[in-house]
Amino acid sequence: MKRLTSLATTAFVLVLPTISAHAQNPEPTDIHACTAIETDSQRLACYDRATGRDRLPAAQKKADTTSEASSDHTSGAMFSHEPPKTATTAAAPATEQAATAPSLLDSRWELSPDSKLGTFNLRGYKPITVMPFFASSNQNREPSSPNPLNTVDTPQHLDNIEAKFQLSLKTKVWQGLFGDQGDVWVGYTQASYWQVYNKPDSRPFRETDYEPEAILAFNTNYDLWGWNGRMLGIGFNHQSNGQSDPLSRSWNRIMGYVGFERDDWTVMLRPWWRVPEGGKDDNNPDISNYMGRMDMQIIHEWNGQEFGLMLRHSLRGGSESHGAAQFTWSFPIAGNLRGYMELFKGYGVSMIDYNHNATYLGLGLSLLDWY
Repeated sequence: MKRLTSLATTAFVLVLPTISAHAQNPEPTDIHACTAIETDSQRLACYDRATGRDRLPAAQKKADTTSEASSDHTSGAMFSHEPPKTATTAAAPATEQAATAPSLLDSRWELSPDSKLGTFNLRGYKPITVMPFFASSNQNREPSSPNPLNTVDTPQHLDNIEAKFQLSLKTKVWQGLFGDQGDVWVGYTQASYWQVYNKPDSRPFRETDYEPEAILAFNTNYDLWGWNGRMLGIGFNHQSNGQSDPLSRSWNRIMGYVGFERDDWTVMLRPWWRVPEGGKDDNNPDISNYMGRMDMQIIHEWNGQEFGLMLRHSLRGGSESHGAAQFTWSFPIAGNLRGYMELFKGYGVSMIDYNHNATYLGLGLSLLDWY
């Protein structure tokens, strides 16, 4: 398993420079698309490209700035009430375009032609959260697996209350893989579970899950039962906890992405197929019967709040029927500071707990939401 994990991570790193060598960086045609960029410097550069300022010679930029300042000063000295025509002309299109906000999926995946921002802009992916309080109804003190090499014999000393934080980012590395269609994204998500209140055991990190992935996303536009089908994608996903036996857990998946939206609602369907691992290298051979073969994420925005519901199932019956549900709530506190609540019930809150059933409640802050 360690070799497979190492190969998957190495391949992920090696593919990035190859793709970037062919990456395209077209100019956006709609200034409102720039609002979706998280980084201030990159967002400013996007506005410059959208208005054509980046194509001006340096001397012309300086002359324009000097001319505008001189015009404002002269107008003020002569008590002129007529605004500079250049400023009015430039501001009108920007205001008109900024008034049209991108759709929910457009704001994260740059699907429509007017939303394209080029490559290597750092973007949010899954929620970025910090929860000092993350409580379990049944902490998994003896992680087990059908593989004898991955079963803990001695119970671990764990508190039921710990802390959890998650970091998740993505960037587009190739825009327009097939002419004007198909964007290649790479993403990285890391979720850590920290026994910060477990002083007798030196406050260890109980679990950290690493999830790099690559996604080929296409813009779609069709109606299905009143919903607008906006996105179709396929990707490769690797997830592991980076630990050694008997705590090691990992899997690789080929995933599909089907996105729908309507008003302030977004639905993302993700079916997947696990890449087989044979023999003793598979440290969780039954993971698909617990962590599932498909999930559905539903997001709703209302009055500045964001509600999320994740449903996941193994798509099997009988003894192989297992699943999980997660409800999240993000709400404004002050300015850009938002509160966050997470409620999880079922199997697989983390990789080490893939076959462990429990209820978890987390409270904290959201630094970036879904949409």
